[in-house]
Amino acid sequence: MNPDLDKLQPYPFERLAKLKAGITPPPGLPHITLSIGEPQHPTPGVITEALIGHTHGLANYPTTKGQPALRQAIAQWLTRRFDLPHSSVDAETQVIPVNGTREALFAFAQAVIDRRRPATVVMPNPFYQIYEGAALLAGAQPHYVNIDANGLADYDAVPPEVWKQCQLLYICTPGNPSGAVIGIEALQRLIRLADEYDFIIAGDECYSEIYPDEHNPPPGLLQAAAQMGRSDFKRCVVFHSLSKRSNAPGLRSGFVAGDAQVLEKFLKYRTYHGCAMSTTVQAASVAAWADEAHVIQNRRLYREKFDAVLKILQPVLEVQHPDAAFYLWLRTPIDGETFAQRLFAQQHVTVLPGVYLSRLADGIVPGADRVRIALVAPVEECIEAAGRIRDFITTL
Repeated sequence: MNPDLDKLQPYPFERLAKLKAGITPPPGLPHITLSIGEPQHPTPGVITEALIGHTHGLANYPTTKGQPALRQAIAQWLTRRFDLPHSSVDAETQVIPVNGTREALFAFAQAVIDRRRPATVVMPNPFYQIYEGAALLAGAQPHYVNIDANGLADYDAVPPEVWKQCQLLYICTPGNPSGAVIGIEALQRLIRLADEYDFIIAGDECYSEIYPDEHNPPPGLLQAAAQMGRSDFKRCVVFHSLSKRSNAPGLRSGFVAGDAQVLEKFLKYRTYHGCAMSTTVQAASVAAWADEAHVIQNRRLYREKFDAVLKILQPVLEVQHPDAAFYLWLRTPIDGETFAQRLFAQQHVTVLPGVYLSRLADGIVPGADRVRIALVAPVEECIEAAGRIRDFITTL
């Protein structure tokens, strides 16, 4: 067996299940799950109808590269959304459809890490655990960069000796779990670091379409590169998904876009990986990327939930509206793990301890006094859960 498998830590939800094991919450309170970032809004009809209307595609093997219509739809969406120069995204060489960002973020490290020399993969802390697992199974050493009180990782504090061995930097903007957005200037500083030390930036942007202000969308990595005059997006690769944007986590549809030279090698890896997207799913994805009306409605629903929940929680807890995404990164009056366990036992509400998303780095575990709350349930359930959390706080 691959010895690197022994380096993998239990997934956060495995740890959460053990934390809750043996506890019998009040039977009169229905369970409310706010621990997993699985959107509960209905999948838009524009997607489901396209899916149903193209079931004949199941009779054909799909190509790893994806159909031209899908790659073109993605290139057009990227250009519109991030205000990129016209025709700067080449659908032929700079876009690859993927079966959700999770598998692509993992596979990317396997393709780009050079095992012939020492390799470090830099990532924020807390983080999406796929980054860590991808690094370890690619034979690399993870380096964790703690986020600050604003939810942003301080990459300026990373020592030069780490950057010298860095081959891949994972960034997540908007962030999971903090919802913090990395600004254009900070993204451009990272691009200059990538030039100086010769590493690739993997920009996980799967929460980019969930934000509070319709006139102020979060910027992206390719946008930052384009504003530097880098139309080739050298060393920059972004990952996007329909799971959060379009409430379609079961569709398993996303894309990777950016540096054509990097994607050429990644496509070669994926050809052997055997992960081509069904042509039926591709047809539904074309419809999804071409439609913004359902995304605007999606953001409205999240705004409604944030407004209602924060009104209930802010009088009793230190909690702020995030820059973007659908999480509350809640500071708890006791350690986050105990908070989550006792909240479940007393109020039948499940949240995720921040420590399950974090590692010890520079003497601290940045999520130890936090829980992550995913406001994915219907608004009535989110309001009910917030009331139960408020009632629980009063018992502490």
